[in-house]
Amino acid sequence: MPAVLSGALAPYRHIFTPATSLFSLTGLVARLPISMVGLGIVLLAEHETGSYAFAGAVSATALLAQAGFAVVQGRLLDRLGQSRVLPLLITLWGAGLAAMMLSLKAEWPVVTTYVLAAVAGAALPSVGTCVRARWSHCLKDDPSGLHTAFSFEAVADEAVYLLGPIIVTMLATAVDPVAGLGAALAFGLVGTFVFAGLRSTEPPVHPAPTAGTQRPAMPWIAVGALSVLTFALGVLFGAAEVSTVAFSEEEGQQGAAGFLLAIWALGSLVAGLISGAISWRQGPLVRMRWGALGMAAAMAPLVLVPSVPLMALVLLVGGFAISPTLIAAMSLAEQVLPPARLTEGMMLLQTGIALGLAPGAALAGVVIEESGASAAYLVSFGGGVLALAAALATRLPQKSRQIATPETQPDPDRSRA
Repeated sequence: MPAVLSGALAPYRHIFTPATSLFSLTGLVARLPISMVGLGIVLLAEHETGSYAFAGAVSATALLAQAGFAVVQGRLLDRLGQSRVLPLLITLWGAGLAAMMLSLKAEWPVVTTYVLAAVAGAALPSVGTCVRARWSHCLKDDPSGLHTAFSFEAVADEAVYLLGPIIVTMLATAVDPVAGLGAALAFGLVGTFVFAGLRSTEPPVHPAPTAGTQRPAMPWIAVGALSVLTFALGVLFGAAEVSTVAFSEEEGQQGAAGFLLAIWALGSLVAGLISGAISWRQGPLVRMRWGALGMAAAMAPLVLVPSVPLMALVLLVGGFAISPTLIAAMSLAEQVLPPARLTEGMMLLQTGIALGLAPGAALAGVVIEESGASAAYLVSFGGGVLALAAALATRLPQKSRQIATPETQPDPDRSRA
């Protein structure tokens, strides 16, 4: 058993040096606010106003602003560099969020709260994308190591979405509603400033083209389909979260919702660790298609599950399809995107997930009102089917296909993941 464990951990020992460990760890801390701010705004706004509708609207404003400015952020990061852009973004985010909190406590005009929420949402940096860009730079000559790194970051994302809501809820309910967002503010500011200061692993800057030159083309054939896939997964995630909360309430075990969602995330986390330890024979496109099929298949039986214990088992198994699908999608994006537009392109995929969460949750809510929680899982199944269709429609640009073919890459076990 120790020998097996040592062999499984070998790929991770290979990629983690003091420098890469430092930016990965600080990146983990810096992106905790992504999973804390939305819920923290809801808890604070509802406490101050007594209106869940208003609280949800303020949170949605921040989310939409974040999605709307993500690509602009990505372009600035590629052109100016992480060390210049991230400190400005996180400072603006911190000021906007702190002012929004004050606007709620001091009962400023409602429009002020919305504007400040939009500022905070637009400025929140996608540190997870920046971390992946650093891995791409540090492991540009090690495709197998890059797959392991992306797998680990998928696990880190699961940890963020598992820990963030717990931290913000505990602080907001046990200490003060401001404490939850205050913790998010501290994590974001400290983590991002430290991360931005790690210059040795920063990707090179790709300035705007000079007169007479052109920017590298965005491979829209692949990136467009990948963005649809991540949007569909966002719909699936948003609907599943709302449906699981409603299912637990219908079963008379409201407190079980957090446990069920944690079990779902645990399945994904374990699958991500396993995926990173394997040298896959098949490329990321094939793996992404199988993962999308697994996601759709995992959502299909949820409408029939009759109890909380059985739901926990089904979600645990279904969670095993999440990380491998996202790892393959990010790896495929890294493979097809030109270096000068890497961060911008990955932002598109991250934005897809963010844009899918709200409509998925809203549509599930409508179905719950009309037909109950179990039927609402059909929205997640629909998201899974759409993700599968997008995966099947994804096509590699001609250059990428040539790179990935067995004829031009003699060792398929080490193909770019």
